Amino acid sequence: MTNNNFSSTAAFLWSVADLLRGDFKQSQYGRIILPFTLLRRLECVLEATKPAVLAKYESVKAMPIEAQDKLLTHAAGLSFYNTSKMDLNRLGETGVASNLESYIQSFSPNAREIFEHFDFFNTIDKLQEADLLYNVVKHFRKEDLHPNAISNYGMGLVFEELIRRFAESSNETAGEHFTPRDIVELTTSLLFTNEDDLTSSGLVRSIYDPTAGTGGFLSTGMEYVHKLNEKASLSAFGQELNPESYAICKADMLIKGQKVDNIKLGNTLSNDQLRNEKFDYMLSNPPFGVDWKKIQKHINDEHKDKGFEGRFGPGLPRVSDGSLLFLMHLISKMRPDNEGGSRIGIILNGSPLFTGGAGSGESEIRRYILESDLLEAIIALPTDMFYNTGIATYVWVLSSHKPAHRKGKVQLINASKERAKSGGRGRSGGGEVEGDDENVFYAAMRKSLGSKRKELTPKAIDTIVQTYGQFAENDFSKIFDYEEFGYRRITVERPLQLAIYPKDELRHEALQADNAWAKMDETTQQTILDALSSFEQDKYLSRDKFLKQLKTKVERESAEKAVKLSAAQVKLIIKHLGEHDDEAEVCKAKGQVEANPELRDNENVPLTETVTDYFAREVLPHVPNAWIDESKTDPKDGEVGIVGYEIPFNRHFYVYEPPRALEEIDADLDAVSADIMQLLQEVHS
Repeated sequence: MTNNNFSSTAAFLWSVADLLRGDFKQSQYGRIILPFTLLRRLECVLEATKPAVLAKYESVKAMPIEAQDKLLTHAAGLSFYNTSKMDLNRLGETGVASNLESYIQSFSPNAREIFEHFDFFNTIDKLQEADLLYNVVKHFRKEDLHPNAISNYGMGLVFEELIRRFAESSNETAGEHFTPRDIVELTTSLLFTNEDDLTSSGLVRSIYDPTAGTGGFLSTGMEYVHKLNEKASLSAFGQELNPESYAICKADMLIKGQKVDNIKLGNTLSNDQLRNEKFDYMLSNPPFGVDWKKIQKHINDEHKDKGFEGRFGPGLPRVSDGSLLFLMHLISKMRPDNEGGSRIGIILNGSPLFTGGAGSGESEIRRYILESDLLEAIIALPTDMFYNTGIATYVWVLSSHKPAHRKGKVQLINASKERAKSGGRGRSGGGEVEGDDENVFYAAMRKSLGSKRKELTPKAIDTIVQTYGQFAENDFSKIFDYEEFGYRRITVERPLQLAIYPKDELRHEALQADNAWAKMDETTQQTILDALSSFEQDKYLSRDKFLKQLKTKVERESAEKAVKLSAAQVKLIIKHLGEHDDEAEVCKAKGQVEANPELRDNENVPLTETVTDYFAREVLPHVPNAWIDESKTDPKDGEVGIVGYEIPFNRHFYVYEPPRALEEIDADLDAVSADIMQLLQEVHS
């Protein structure tokens, strides 16, 4: 089937919208057209073996359902069947609704389930109420969707075109179910780039999407491989939470001749229905910024009980964003290098790049990915690329069988700008990216679809994929050793140096307003106040001298009352009367210098240099009496400082733009002032 043929077939099927207009909203068209298209395709596919199935059904209908299903599936020679004598041409002109419902009920369970999740029986009732059902049936039965006329591949293209039209007509909610085609094409192309064995004969591979949606990634992955190798076998697996999206995906896989039992319905994170499977290729566009509170206990239990034997061993992200949970889920499905390895293409928002400091769940996840050398590249996309959000997004490409020249390296490609200069040579076996002086990475859409206002141009996709494939460095592509994203967070301490002000009235008021003060008895309170008022100096630069005198005065003031200050009371007094002073004596406890918690600070030391060198260069020249708290060590390597990782994408592509010359600014101000004066003169004249 040519592109024109599949486009014309899709256009004819969608043209039933002319009948629906007025009685149904535009966003409802797909819920009618997609299941009817599936129904027409299935009955055309079953046509050849229908007599054999009907004959077998007569002999087995008294058997248990499971036995029936196996025998009828065998008779059909397919993974589904239908035991009704009806089809769209035999529904009659009266009783169409009941006949059609009976026809649908006669499908095998795996096919009937799809129509149920489409809520197709409710659709039939609504069409009947609008007196449109018979005309809609007539429309679909006109189109020949027999395998002799349209192959599985061609029919898949038709169905994808209908899904695309549905996405555009439902643009207010499309982002929950549909990934834009340009993003799908880019991510799929990146996933399969440099996979040389795709053209080998007898190729058998698997592709998986844990957030399958309507199956866009699965379909495009199969289409990509099919173009390279028509004889390749690519088995599709997926799981989807939304019943309608699940129905569309499963229908698409059924049309393409896939084993539809590999498509599951349910929450991937809390109920992985493909738990023991590993896959060759994985693609996903998980929801952005969605919390996982509803399944928090399940995730926490798996993390705690299974550790690295489960999916979430490295750590857990904050509950407000579950994107990284999907990434870890995919990593758990990777085959090791010695078993052929696996590749992942996943779309994430910006937070997984940098959210969380050293030791946090997010940082530990990044650490695991980078230190395991799984990350190949991250591609920054323009904003306004998705139907339901305009935020910045990134494509992550991961592999468990990196080629030698990519070992220990991470490539960052900045395709977020409208234009970027090309050129430059690759590192470690790269090459040049040829093209014009400027490559346009996106084009503004003529008509926005929800929040989607931009789309990647075909040339942009080619440029990005070529840059990635060649491992090239240029103005919009940079290559780093993975350690360049790592750091050690060290704790820098400074000595406690306190000046004490025993006679300051404002400090006395603050002391007496403290809740801890109210817990003392009145005798102790008055004794302390009398002792403080008897000090001769306004300021002491030695805490020890002050405390020695204070205790002496308290004992003298309370000779008859035997008041003795507790450690907590002394701490309270110092808290309100003391203040840091660089001129004050260093405070010590048990012979050790005390650290001032208010001056405690953290420094992030790059993993590419030693802590001592960094500290000597960046800290000591400014605070010579500072020291490193060496008790704060990393729990994994035992070295001083907690290891953290972040990928500050924008920082690596920041280009300084100097401010305009003062003369230009003055000239603009003079021009504006002149315009204002002229307007004022016109008002007064």
